[in-house]
Amino acid sequence: MEEMFFGKKKQEGPSIPPPPSADDAEKKDYVLRELSKLYTKVFRPIEEATKFDVFYSSLLNEAEFRTPPMVLLVGPYSVGKTTFIEYLLGRKFPGQRIGPEPTTDRFTAVMYGEDDRTIPGNALTVAPNSPFRALQREGNAFLSRFEGSLCAAPLLEHLSLIDTPGVLSGEKQRVQRHYDFDVVVQFAERVDLIVLLFDPFKLDISDELTGVIRRFRGHEDKVRVVLNKSDRVNQQQLMRVYGALMWSLGRVLDTPEVCRVYVGSFHDEELRDPDTAPLLAAEMGDLLSDLRELPQQSATRRVNELVKRARLLKAHCYLLDHLREQMPSVYGFQKKKQELLNSMPAQFRTVCRARGLSPGDFPDLQKFVAVAKEVDFAQFPRVNGSRMKKGKMMQELEAALNNAIPALMEFLPRGAASVEEPVTESVGVSEVETVI
Repeated sequence: MEEMFFGKKKQEGPSIPPPPSADDAEKKDYVLRELSKLYTKVFRPIEEATKFDVFYSSLLNEAEFRTPPMVLLVGPYSVGKTTFIEYLLGRKFPGQRIGPEPTTDRFTAVMYGEDDRTIPGNALTVAPNSPFRALQREGNAFLSRFEGSLCAAPLLEHLSLIDTPGVLSGEKQRVQRHYDFDVVVQFAERVDLIVLLFDPFKLDISDELTGVIRRFRGHEDKVRVVLNKSDRVNQQQLMRVYGALMWSLGRVLDTPEVCRVYVGSFHDEELRDPDTAPLLAAEMGDLLSDLRELPQQSATRRVNELVKRARLLKAHCYLLDHLREQMPSVYGFQKKKQELLNSMPAQFRTVCRARGLSPGDFPDLQKFVAVAKEVDFAQFPRVNGSRMKKGKMMQELEAALNNAIPALMEFLPRGAASVEEPVTESVGVSEVETVI
């Protein structure tokens, strides 16, 4: 097991988790192949018939089922997002820029490649096996600020990392960016982990960062908060900073559960404060343990995400069917449409009760209404109509949720998520065994 030394030598990079047994690897590949087939055969035709991609996220492609786990890094500028990636890789990556000013001016997908190079966003999104094809819909304003960074670091064979521009606090910067930072929602739906970074000197959560965090709704289980650069304050200051961060997050996160906040300093230098070093080393080990689980849990997470998508799709189908049923057959379309839009909360409740659905499966009300204003309700497909094959499509969707997916879960290796506890060595305060 490799060790990392703070300040004694340049980081060599975290050790790679041992590959699963051939049998487990075959089972995992089988599950991912079958999930892809199931989506293509059952879910995608329904999504196309109901314009699912217009209301929610874009359609999936096969590469998204086979891509390594992805980690999204988000936070204010200069909190150490890019340095965090360098720390994990044990080396610099193509296109990297680090400085006290806002240096990262683009979204960078750091992935494995035999040769170090960068790929422009437009080329990356049209590649046949790219997991980023859905980002084509964001247009050139975004794609000119998106690139792929291929790097031969061994860690990237097991997971990919997505660096993002620092979220600024000024309205001027937001307006002059020429693209919407809400694109992070597209990433949030597809990544396996979201790391939200702060540092002791940037605890303020701007309006835009607040909006970004709130758009992670539905993906709270993926979010990990990191208080980076924690070795720059002493023990008493760290306690105060931690409390202030928790208070700020409590105003933003719409969840009754306490979010997990890690404290650490992810760089290759010696930890500055010996009093807090043991705590930081243990916390950093815990976060690395979370990252270590990702390759082992990737198939399970793909199943989980597909089930969430299928449940939303099911609610979407019944909701469109209900709205179409309310529309007149001859005239008064616009008047009736406006009535339905104005009473959409009541329509949601009606469908929820009539179909025995869970309220948690329904889409965000405001987003649904915003999109629905622009579409023709009279063109919505009926569940038992010809476009839905007289109800056969919904039967297949129910069968997939109730039978096919649970059957696939039986093939997933049990005990794959077991994680070793990080071990802190006794060589002063400068040495800790990595767990990734």
